[in-house]
Amino acid sequence: MASLARKTKEAMSDPSVRKKVKAREAAFKALREKGSDADWFSELCFCLMTANSTARLGIEIQESLAEGCLTLPQKKVEGVLREHGHRFARPRADYMCRARSLPKLRAKIESFGDDRLAREWLVENVLGLGYKEASHFLRNTGHFGVAILDRHIIRLMAEHSLIPEVPKTITPKRYLEMEATLDALSEQVKSPPGILDLYLWYMKTGEILK
Repeated sequence: MASLARKTKEAMSDPSVRKKVKAREAAFKALREKGSDADWFSELCFCLMTANSTARLGIEIQESLAEGCLTLPQKKVEGVLREHGHRFARPRADYMCRARSLPKLRAKIESFGDDRLAREWLVENVLGLGYKEASHFLRNTGHFGVAILDRHIIRLMAEHSLIPEVPKTITPKRYLEMEATLDALSEQVKSPPGILDLYLWYMKTGEILK
C-alpha cells in the first residue's frame, strides 16, 4: 500500500490535477445541494448506462437524452442508445424507464444519513445497479463515503499488491472486502473514497471525467 499511497499523494500535490479534481468535487456538491429531482434521475440513468460500457459514452448519451431520460417512451430511449453504439441498448433503456417509478431520489437518499445504507437501498431497489454503479451514483450526487471499484481501480490495486489479482467475478462480499482495503488507503492519504477515486482514475487513465 505504501507505493500506491506515495503515488497518490504525488498526484494530489500536482496543481493541475488537484484543480480538476476540485472542480469535479464542486460540481458533485452543487448537484447534491441544488440539483432538481430531474437532475438526480439523469445522473442515475448515466450510471445505469456506464455498466459494462464507458463513462465517456455514458456522458454522450446523457447529454443527448437530456430530459428525455424521464419523458421519452422506452423505444425512443433505446433508439438513442443504439444511435450512440451502446452494446446493451435494450436492457439499459428498460432499466432507465423502470426507474421512473422510484420515489424522489434526492429525498430518499438523504433520508438515510449514511452513504452505505443508501447504497444498499439502491442495489435492492434499482434494477441494473450493482455496488459499483450505486457507488458511482452516490459519489456523483455529492456522497463521498463509498468506493467505485471499476476495472481501472481494481487493476491499479492489483498492480500495487493491495489485492492478489484482478478477480474474474466480483460478488458483493468481495466488493466490500476490496472497498475496506481502499478505505485504509483513503485514511492514509486523507481523502474520502469518492474523491480518492478521481485521483486513482487519473493515475490509471490520464483523465478526470465523472
